[in-house]
Amino acid sequence: MLDKPIEVLILGGGFGGLYTAIKLSKSALVKQQKCKITLVEQKERFLFTPLLYELLTAELQPWEIAPSYQKLLTSTPINFCQQRVNSIDLAQRRVTLANQQSLSYDYLVLALGSENRRATVTGSESVLYFRTLADAELLNERLKLLEYTEKRFIRVGVVGGGANGVELACKLAARLGDRADIYLLEKGTQLLKHFSRGVQTAANRAIMKRKITVIYDSQIREITPEKIILTNQTIPIDLVIWTVGTQPLSWLTNLDCQQTPQGKLLTTSTLQLLNYPEVFTLGDILEIPHQIIPQTAQAAYQAANCVAVNLQAQILGKPLKTFRYLHLGDMLTLGKKAAVISCYGFNLEGFIADKIRRLVYIQRLPTQRHRYQVLSNVLGNSLLRKLRFCRWQLKRFLSLTLRARKRLTENKE
Repeated sequence: MLDKPIEVLILGGGFGGLYTAIKLSKSALVKQQKCKITLVEQKERFLFTPLLYELLTAELQPWEIAPSYQKLLTSTPINFCQQRVNSIDLAQRRVTLANQQSLSYDYLVLALGSENRRATVTGSESVLYFRTLADAELLNERLKLLEYTEKRFIRVGVVGGGANGVELACKLAARLGDRADIYLLEKGTQLLKHFSRGVQTAANRAIMKRKITVIYDSQIREITPEKIILTNQTIPIDLVIWTVGTQPLSWLTNLDCQQTPQGKLLTTSTLQLLNYPEVFTLGDILEIPHQIIPQTAQAAYQAANCVAVNLQAQILGKPLKTFRYLHLGDMLTLGKKAAVISCYGFNLEGFIADKIRRLVYIQRLPTQRHRYQVLSNVLGNSLLRKLRFCRWQLKRFLSLTLRARKRLTENKE
C-alpha cells in the first residue's frame, strides 16, 4: 500500500497535457486515491485548434471549441492550477510558478507546446497571427471594421503555404464572398508540401474556385499598413496574417537536459526525458531520435494516451510502451461547407467531407459532457435551419397556389 499519494504534475493544458490528465484520471491508481494529478495552465480556456477557423465564418461558437478548464474538469479528480510556469528544477523535482508558488512532484509531464515564430521583416509589427482564441477574436474584429467600410474589395495577405495558411485563406474567401481579394504567399514552389497529392489537388481546386491569388517564391522585403513589398512586386493590402512556423518556448532552453539545436527536448521512445525517467515529454517540444512526429493535434492525442499508460506502468513497476506515431490521415477545411479528407489513399471532398470532418473533431473534444453539448447544438441548429427552409417553401407554395387560383377565377369571369 502507498501511504502518501504519488504526485503527478502536468505542465500545459493543450492537447498533450489535458488529454493525458483526463486519461490518467480514469485509472485505478487515481480512483483509489494512490495518485494525485495537478494540471498547470496559464490560460482560462482549452482551445480545440483544428476548429478555430470555424469562428471566422460563424459555423461554430467560441464556447464550443474553447470551453473553460473549470467546466471540463468539474467532475474529475484533476486539480487545476491557472498559473504561468516560471522555472523547472529537474534535479530537485520542483516547479516554480509566476506567483512564486513552488510545486514538488514525483512524476512530471512536460506538455508546454510552442509559440508563434514572430515575423522579423521590416514593418512586421502590424501583422496578425492565427493560433490562439485571442488571435481569432482580434482578426474577427479587424475583418468587421473592414466589412463596414465602402471598399469594393477587402485585400488580405496570408503569409505561409502550409495547412494553417491554406485553410485560413479559404475560410477568409468564403466569409468575404464577392468582396474577397485574398493573396496566399509561399516562399517555396509548392503548397502543402508535406501532404498527400490528393490533399494538394483538392486544395488547389478550392483555391482556384475561390479566386485566391497564390504567389510562389515570395521573398518579403517590407510590410506597411497598405502594402506588402516583395523583391519583384508590390501588393496593395488591407490586412496581413502571418502563419509561418512555430518555435519552442524560449525559457525551455534553460532546462538542464539534452536538447536539439532548435530547442526541442531529446526524449526516449517511451516519451521519457533523457536522463530523467520520471519526466515525460509530449507535444511540440519533444524530439525522438530516428522518428518524425508532426506538430499536430493528432500526434499529441496519440502521445497523450501513451504517456498516461506509461505513467501507470512506471508507478507499478511494469514494462513501458514504445511510442510509434501512426498517421491516420489528414482533414482540412477549404471554406464554408467544404473540406477534404485523406485517409490511407482514399480522398473525399466537398460538403460531405466537411460534415464528416466536423463530426470527427467533435468526437475528439475532451469530455463526453462537452461533446454531447456541442453535438446537440450543432444538430439542433441544423434541424432549425431545415424547419425554417420548409416553412419558407410552404409559404411560397401557398402563395403561388393562391395566385394561380386568383388568375383562374379572373379568366372564368
